[in-house]
Amino acid sequence: MSTSITTVTPIGPGRVHIIRDDAEALEVAAALAAEFAPGASLRDRERRLPVQELKRLRQSGLWGITVPKEFGGAGVSYATLARVFALLSAADGSIGQIPQNHYFIIEIIRHEGNEAQKAFFFERVLAGDHFGNALVEPDVRKAEDRKVSLSADEDGEGYRVNVRKYYSTGALFADWVPIAVADTERNHFLAIYPRTHDGIRVVDDWASFGQRTTASGTVVADNAYLKPEWLVPHSVTPDHVKPVGPVGQIMHAAIDTGLARAAFDATIAFIRQRNPKADDAPAEAVWEEDQLSIRELGELAVSLHGTEALLERAGLAIDRAYNSNLAADWTRAAVAVSEVRAASTSSALLLTTKLFELSGTRSTAPDHGLDRLWRDARTHTLHDPVRWRLFDVGNYYLNDKVPLRRPKHLGEDKPKAMPEGPEPVIGELPVPRLAAGI
Repeated sequence: MSTSITTVTPIGPGRVHIIRDDAEALEVAAALAAEFAPGASLRDRERRLPVQELKRLRQSGLWGITVPKEFGGAGVSYATLARVFALLSAADGSIGQIPQNHYFIIEIIRHEGNEAQKAFFFERVLAGDHFGNALVEPDVRKAEDRKVSLSADEDGEGYRVNVRKYYSTGALFADWVPIAVADTERNHFLAIYPRTHDGIRVVDDWASFGQRTTASGTVVADNAYLKPEWLVPHSVTPDHVKPVGPVGQIMHAAIDTGLARAAFDATIAFIRQRNPKADDAPAEAVWEEDQLSIRELGELAVSLHGTEALLERAGLAIDRAYNSNLAADWTRAAVAVSEVRAASTSSALLLTTKLFELSGTRSTAPDHGLDRLWRDARTHTLHDPVRWRLFDVGNYYLNDKVPLRRPKHLGEDKPKAMPEGPEPVIGELPVPRLAAGI
């Protein structure tokens, strides 16, 4: 496959660092989080898109930390990836959201792309390229129900794509825009375009009250020509837990966990500022606060630390599943991720609400910008109906059921029982019809 594709870097060129291991990834993420946090409220209030911040992310090498080691990346653990997301999201919930689809696309290429596609795209990622996304269609509730949007081109080699997508987080800033498409036979793919490709239009029409600077707007493909090497299979109706599922969802849990951490730290800081110690107070003097508020702070600490522990546990479960390559371990990883998705939703909403209850009326003043945390948490936690996560967890422990894609009608296509024995789930995947020429 040719590697002469010209890409455009909208966020600006610059030297890209290569991160080599988990420890360095966490160190870089912590440093960037400290750099991004002071301006988060102003960016939110003025809806100032984080162009320079994303340039710093690009140059830091964080885009490439999940590229497998055999392709030159750090291949960090998924426990580390989750911590990276929590760090960035605690600093700015919008910046924490933008990379999620980037790493998700890397996973799809890793598992369903051919060797030439892996080599090309992973090289571009290590050079600093960033994937956006265009996965969700208006009025289509489930991925398997996507409308037909992919057709063969008259040249007999390439394809044409016609579709409109929304919730396209990261696309406005990206070098590549992967568009989820389906052919007439209901095969599903990612059509991965350079962002400035003819026929591709990215519209900045995101208007939510939370995560205001993600630019999660609309992508339109208008008869856009697609080279065969840019078409990657993306099956959406698995009969087992696929690695891309838990990996994609643990990042969402980490975003909520980071927001919960930010709210907890903001609550402590605001209370201390409201009731400062006397200038001549001894070092061991306590911060003055009523006993009921102190008790509530203890409850918040338990909720936060429990969620952070579940996040690490889920990341380790994904790492274990990658090492064993067993269906049973991927099922356990999916359940662990569902547990932390439920816990992180609860913690993020609880802590961002209690922030105001415990800090008082003055905390609502716009110059503090604390409402951003609640708005970001309320917006992001709507990505996933957590009631189904809890159902999956309960159904697993009670009935040994695998948490698969939601059945169309209750009682039909029920999740299968958990597989027993060393059944691998990753191997050579069938090549869909339209991808046969790659």
